Parts: sequence; structure tokens; C-alpha cells
Amino acid sequence: MRDGACKLLAACSQRDQALEAAKSLLTCNGRIMAYMSELQRMKEAQVMQRVARRPSDAGSVDDRLPCKGKVAISDLRIPLMWKDTEYFKNKGELHRCAVFCLLQVGGEIYDTDMVMVDRTLTDICFDNTIVSNEASPGFELRVELYSCCTEEEFSAGSTPRKLASKLSSSLGRSAGKKMRATMEPGGGAPVTNGGGAALLLPVPSVPGPKYHLLAHTSLTLAHVQDSFRTHDLSISGNEECSYWLPLYGSVCCRLAAQPRCMTQEMMCGYLKVKQLGGEPQGWKKIYGVLKGTNLFCYHRQEDLEAKVEPVCTIAINKDTRIRATEKDPHSKAQSISISNQYGGEDVTHTLSSDSREDNQRWMEAFWQQFCDMSQWKQCCDDLMKIDVPSPRKPAIVTAKQGSLYHEMASPLPTPSCEGLLLQDNAVSAEIRALLSSYYNDSY
Repeated sequence: MRDGACKLLAACSQRDQALEAAKSLLTCNGRIMAYMSELQRMKEAQVMQRVARRPSDAGSVDDRLPCKGKVAISDLRIPLMWKDTEYFKNKGELHRCAVFCLLQVGGEIYDTDMVMVDRTLTDICFDNTIVSNEASPGFELRVELYSCCTEEEFSAGSTPRKLASKLSSSLGRSAGKKMRATMEPGGGAPVTNGGGAALLLPVPSVPGPKYHLLAHTSLTLAHVQDSFRTHDLSISGNEECSYWLPLYGSVCCRLAAQPRCMTQEMMCGYLKVKQLGGEPQGWKKIYGVLKGTNLFCYHRQEDLEAKVEPVCTIAINKDTRIRATEKDPHSKAQSISISNQYGGEDVTHTLSSDSREDNQRWMEAFWQQFCDMSQWKQCCDDLMKIDVPSPRKPAIVTAKQGSLYHEMASPLPTPSCEGLLLQDNAVSAEIRALLSSYYNDSY
């Protein structure tokens, strides 16, 4: 994919096409580095015999691993601080840059849409919602803002090819062929390590626009809150850089998280329940579902499937006290005592299952729930809302906007025009196949 992006960038003749191609190349490089780092981390874990797993027979909370969850960032806003003469009086050179954000969570890399920024804007706004589905409570979300000046000359991408063509025609077929091969970017075969696998060598220098890191920040679980918040940015570069933008030094966004213990059924099955102080024979058979901060009690399993309201709800939160009790004289199995405070008074419910094994499974589920809540902290107070982003749709291509692939992907009028169109875009069928695969994976 990186080789295809290099070839595409070298073939671009329009500014917007070159900017999109350079963005794709930088994103691809980021994914390669992230995958290599993750692979190295996994190898180190294997060597140290610390392969992550969730033990089913652990005896303490400290030995357990917390559940994974979703982490979503949305409504990214980066305020700008233009000079009075630039913004209000509209004086001076119109400085314009193309910017986008690259986001990393563990081994996953995400990117936003590209946005054009000049002094007519007071904020850089990204409407994308980025969701990571396999985050742990110790996650670190790195947000990087990249910028590229659009006033630079981007048509130089075809210069080496034109020069190579002239040299090949003037030097002769044999010498010109060698000269052309050395000057065309990405023309060589990938280097192998002897085992048939291609080595990921550094990206060849391809003429065209170059994105530069303008600012970055890192967000963790402590920054998660179900509201719009402001975070500090670390700014790179200065006013002398061509890609410079007058950033205010902060980024505004909504960072939300949904642990799986809050969205999935962690345990379910038939139980007998009674409230402390009730009749000795006052056991009620219910179908219990442990989800989020509650144990939902239904008459039967069919009520859950029919979305009938539960008969009662027992809170399972950070203040809940749960313990296994001795064998009840009126029951054949051990029971589980659940105590909560309601209105300043202690309310205790006693649960009992049909077998000692089922009783142990419920206790394990409760301890695991406490482990998840202790690690995910404020994310387990209430279920935060995360809007699932809709799949990206290809932008409508106009004469001045759109990627080279989208421009090529439109239906061809007649078979006779295919060669002419490909020649005009200076892209071979191989590059088109690579781009098709890349955009299908990305969107």
C-alpha cells in the first residue's frame, strides 16, 4: 500500500490530488510503524511469559485483568489566534494550509478528513467520530495535527519523469532505459531478506507536498468525561515554518468510553432471591442478568428477550458489599449476600443457586465486575453515549476537489475512452487496483 501511495503521489498533477495522496502516504507510514511496535511488544510479552489472559480461577481482584471497551473522540475543535490585521482587517498575504489529524490508540491508527484552513476561519473543525473498539483502561490516545502549506509548488511530481523521458530519448535505448529506471520513483522491486518477505525500507523521497507535525497531545482515562472539554496542545514549529498556523494552544473535544461491563451481559442465569427480614420460605425464583451497575431480576428468561420490565433491580456498584454466606438452613446450597444503602438504610438481598458450582460462577462474575469498575473508574458511574460513525462516503468530485482515485473510479463512458482517461491521469491499472483495495479497507 505504501508503494502504491508513492506511485500515486508521483503521478498527481493537481494540488488537491497531491494533498490527498500525501495524506494517504503519511497515514500508511503511521500504520506500519504502529503495527511493528505492537508486534515487538507482543514478542517481548511472550519472552517474559506475560501473555494476557483472563483467569477464571483467580482468587483476588489484583490477579484479574479488566475488560476492554470502546473509546470515542468526537467534535474536535482547535481554535486559531490570528493577528488583528489578518483576521479583522483582512490584510497581508492569504496563508492557506491543508491540515488533518492522525490518532493512535495502541496499534490502531485513525485519520480525519483533510480541512483547508486560512484566516477566514477561527477554528479548525473535524466532524469525524473516531471509535476504538479494543481499548483497555490504561489506554493512551495520541492526537497529532499535521499541516502542509498549499502555496508550495506541487506540480513538480512529474518533473523527474519528463526529464527521464528526454534523457532516454537522447542517450539511446540501452543507456536511457537504465537512466529512466534510476530516476523514476518507486520503480525498483522491493528488497527481500532472503526468505521471500519484503523488507519495509524507509519511504523513498517522492516529489510533492509534505505534511509536518504542527501540534500533538495525549489523552488518557483521566480525560474521559461525558461532556465537551478543553485539553492542552504541545505546539511544534514556529512562525518561520511554511506550514505554521497560529494555534491558540488547546484542543476541544468530547472523549467518551464504554467498558464492556457496562454494555454487555457479564453473567445470567436462574437464581433464588429474598430480602433480609422476609419470611424463611419467602424465596422467589428469578432470572438474573448482571449488566452495568445492576443485577436485573426477571420472572423468566423470555421476559428479557421480550424486553419486559424487570421485577426488581439490585444495585451492583462501587459501594455494594457482597460476601458468600454459610449454608442456609432452609436451602441446600451456599448463598450470596448483597448489601446496599437506600435512603440511609442498609438493604440486604440474599441470592442462592441450584449448585455450589453455579454459586461460585456468580461470585466470580461479581468480583470481576468490581475489578472492571475499579479500573474504568468514572466510566462505570453512568453509561456514556457513543454515536457509531457512519461509513465514510466518497466525496463528490468537482474540478477542484477530490482524490485521484475517486476521480478515476467514476464509470467510464465507452471502452474506447479508457486508455485516454488513464493516460490523462498518468496512473496505471496496477495503481488503480492498489487504491481500490486501500479505500475499501479505510472506509
